[in-house]
Amino acid sequence: MGVQLLITDRNLVVQGDPLDGWTGLDATKRFNEPGSGSVDLPARPDVMAQLQPGNRLLVIRDKDVWMAGPLEIPTDFSWSVADNPGVGSVTMSFSDDLAPVAGRITWPTPASAWTAQLANTYRQITSTNAETIIRQLVNENCGPGARTERRIPSFALDTVAGVGTSTSVRTRFEALLDTCRRVAVDGGQIGFRTRQTGNQILFGCYAPRDLTKTARFSIGLGNLRSVQAKQSAPTATHALVAGTEPATGTTGRTYVQATDAAAAATWWRVERYIDGSAETDANGELSQAGREEIAGGAAPVELATVTVDTPTLRAGRDFDLGDKVTVALPYGVEVADLVRSIHLQATPASGEYVTTLIGSPEATTDPATVKALRTLGRRLGRLETR
Repeated sequence: MGVQLLITDRNLVVQGDPLDGWTGLDATKRFNEPGSGSVDLPARPDVMAQLQPGNRLLVIRDKDVWMAGPLEIPTDFSWSVADNPGVGSVTMSFSDDLAPVAGRITWPTPASAWTAQLANTYRQITSTNAETIIRQLVNENCGPGARTERRIPSFALDTVAGVGTSTSVRTRFEALLDTCRRVAVDGGQIGFRTRQTGNQILFGCYAPRDLTKTARFSIGLGNLRSVQAKQSAPTATHALVAGTEPATGTTGRTYVQATDAAAAATWWRVERYIDGSAETDANGELSQAGREEIAGGAAPVELATVTVDTPTLRAGRDFDLGDKVTVALPYGVEVADLVRSIHLQATPASGEYVTTLIGSPEATTDPATVKALRTLGRRLGRLETR
């Protein structure tokens, strides 16, 4: 099995020998979201000495970094004279390096101190390439261009990829990654991620690839162990966006509509009201909110597949997050959509299992109540930042 686990400090300095004796690894990478995972280990002194607050875990698979990020729960220790004698066991939970970025909000005037933020001021970037906007927001809120106290250690911007289309953003005290995802969807469906190289964590954007011809999964190809497919009706085909109430003395209120005509014709019309965060659509803020709602409410095709790596098709090497792939269902239908998450499970005894989740932006294995809470959270966020 080609999995190796290393602990580093926040400055990416390796803290000891590779962790050995681990009994289970569970790690999930997510498209444009922080990944997460856990590892079960014997609680030996040499292991416990490395599991310290502020440290990070590197999951190396076949000599490449599969995932890397901070320990969120360094030690979840258990011992029992009846069930777990000896040194006991410890489970550590970790995220990837997008997690510290997710811990920032967008400041209206990022160069100023918190106590000097201006009332009724928004951070606004108009008619600019989506990659440029995302890089700028990340740089000024947690990168080298941020105020000293807000910078992430060993964090820098990756080289410019030259991806994305023109869009705009208007934000104030929103979760930084939520804003970046909105820009990424509206600016050409691009992706963003972190990667560790040398003594730096690099943040960059990229264009997902169309691999529908080469990254194919089917029973006949022998690389598909199981598949669960579900297609649902759209939750929004018509996003009806209303701008904020105009100032006293002005007339009229701006209304904007975003439409998925194809989905409405195939299924039925589903209207969603969106309370926009701008008074007018002069810089496209209201239109962007509508397009975001339509993208999230598209008729989701959810595919939970258990795949087997083959010499010609391997997760992380031949396809990755955001890539468009094809799954041939046993009843003759082929589904092509984006890879939303890749789930790696490994044990020394049974080897590796890789699960991929493919579908629309709202494709998820979460139950309906969890999805509803996530949607509610996004909408409340729009109100709180007005």
